[in-house]
Amino acid sequence: MNPVLLRGITWNHSRALPPLVATAQRFEEQHPGMRIQWEKRSLHEFGHADIATLAHHFDVLVIDHPMVGDAEAMGVLADLLPLLSSDHLQDFQDDSLGQCFSSYKYNERLYALPIDAAAPAASFRPDLLDQHGLEEPRNWRDVMEMARLGWVRMPGFSADIFLNFLGLCVSRGSAVAACPEQLVDSEIGIHCLEQLCELADLMTDEVYGMNPIALYERMTNEDSIAYCPFAYTYSNYSREGFGKRHLRFSNPIALDHSTPMRTVLGGTGIAISAGCKDIPLALDYSLFVAGRSCQRTLYGMCGGQPARRSAWHDALLNQITADFFSQTIASVETAYVRPRYRGYVGLQESGGDAIGEFCKHRCNARQTLEQINLLYRGSLKGDTPHA
Repeated sequence: MNPVLLRGITWNHSRALPPLVATAQRFEEQHPGMRIQWEKRSLHEFGHADIATLAHHFDVLVIDHPMVGDAEAMGVLADLLPLLSSDHLQDFQDDSLGQCFSSYKYNERLYALPIDAAAPAASFRPDLLDQHGLEEPRNWRDVMEMARLGWVRMPGFSADIFLNFLGLCVSRGSAVAACPEQLVDSEIGIHCLEQLCELADLMTDEVYGMNPIALYERMTNEDSIAYCPFAYTYSNYSREGFGKRHLRFSNPIALDHSTPMRTVLGGTGIAISAGCKDIPLALDYSLFVAGRSCQRTLYGMCGGQPARRSAWHDALLNQITADFFSQTIASVETAYVRPRYRGYVGLQESGGDAIGEFCKHRCNARQTLEQINLLYRGSLKGDTPHA
C-alpha cells in the first residue's frame, strides 16, 4: 500500500526548513504509512508568491498573516476554526506570543496555526563594539552617532524598509489603513520618511539590496557592520557556530526619551490547502508542529524560532542562543499586526520601492507619501500596485 504523501512549502533558511524536516521525520515515525515532503522557496517568494498557485500544488503551506485576506477571497485555505477543539483554541490563546495566534484569524475564520514568531529588533556584534569602544545604542540619537562612524546598516529591501516605516509611524501614534484615502497620518508619515532618509543617508546604497538574511550574513561573516537598529530577527545568528561570529539581539531602541519603538509583527503560521488530500491528517501534523512540547524542544532546538510564549521563556533555548528569546520577547509581544485585506501584500513591495527611491535620491517627502497613498488606494481595489 502506498503511503499517504503530504507536500509542504516553506521558505529557504535554516530557521524555516530544518525544523520542519525534523518534525516531519518524527511525525512519520509516529504515524507509519504516511510521508511529509517539505520544499522551499526564497524569502521574497515567501512574502509575495501567489497563494492560490501554492495551495494548488501543496497540502500544507507556511504563510505570513497578511496573506489571509487573499486566501479568503480565493477560497484556497481550509478554515481551521471548526476543526479545533475548545481545549486547543484555549491553549493557543493562552500560550501564543503576542498576537501570533489572533493574526491568523480573519472574518471569524482561522487560516493557520502559529509556528514561528518574529518582529524587527536590534542586533549587534558585541566583539566589535568592545574592540572599538562603542556602547550599544539606546535611542535614535545614539544610532545616528554610531551611523556617522560607519558602523550601522539596516535592511533596505523593499518590504523591509516599508515595514520599518510602518513601525516608525505606529510608534508615533499613527493608525494604519484606518481610512480609504491615506495609509498613515500625513504629518507623522512625512516625519518618519524624513527620519528614515536621515539614517539611510549615512549608509551605502548596498542596503537597498539587503533583506535581514543578507544583512545578518554580512554581520556574522565580515567585520564591517557592528549594529542594526531594526530588522526581522533570526535566532540562528545568535547560536554559536552558525556564522564565523555570533550576534546579540535586544529589543528595539527608543525613538526619544518617551517614545519606545513599536515594530511590526512577522513570523509564520502553518496552513492547510482547501484541496489537501487528507485534511484530518494534515491537521494532526500541524497541531504537532505548533504544540507546546514540539515548539520548545524539537522545533526550537533544530533552529526554529517558536511562536509559543513558553518556548521563549525556556532556559535551554535561551542558553544556546545567548538569551535571544528573553532579550527580544517584548518586540513580539508589542508588535503591530499588519493589514490583511485582499490586495495588501503587493503594497509592501511597491510602497517599499517608493520609499527606497525617496531615500536614495532625497525626493520630496510629501510627494512620496502621496505616491504611497495612491498605491494604497489601488491596493484596496485589488489592483496590482506599481511604484
